[in-house]
Amino acid sequence: MSEILTQLSTNCVGIGPYTTDERMDPGDNGIYVIEGWKIVERAGLYDGFVEQQEYDFDEMLRDFDRSMPEGERLGEFLDSMEIPVGELQIGDEVWMFSHYDDWKAYPVVGFGQPEFNRISVWVETEDGKTDVTYPDLPYVAWMDHDGDFSWNSNNYVHGPTARINPRK
Repeated sequence: MSEILTQLSTNCVGIGPYTTDERMDPGDNGIYVIEGWKIVERAGLYDGFVEQQEYDFDEMLRDFDRSMPEGERLGEFLDSMEIPVGELQIGDEVWMFSHYDDWKAYPVVGFGQPEFNRISVWVETEDGKTDVTYPDLPYVAWMDHDGDFSWNSNNYVHGPTARINPRK
């Protein structure tokens, strides 16, 4: 979102690392504190600040997206929803980021681990320590080898959450 706004803005948009409220100029929109892809805090708002309610956020985001060059549009990705990886089902269409620098949705076709290059997951144990485990993970129909998608670790959904197209 910040990339889209920065490219489309005719005004100066400041994007930088968050230090402290005192060292940053919040301007009239405040400071958005972002961790990963989530806004976790909004700081530096003036007394009596009221968020605009005139424009629908989703409609505005889609307008921004339509004005982007075709190869850089998010399109259907904007309608996707985030769910825990453990809730994925066969047939869910999962958005995967490729080494071609683009997002594409692929259907989940199985669960398991690749025969080679197993995928580790860090878990917290009951005594508060961390341990490594190799759980069965969902994999998608992306890079196949004679119809087998389980062989390539790039086909596996990594991380605690995934973005999927809405279920039918």
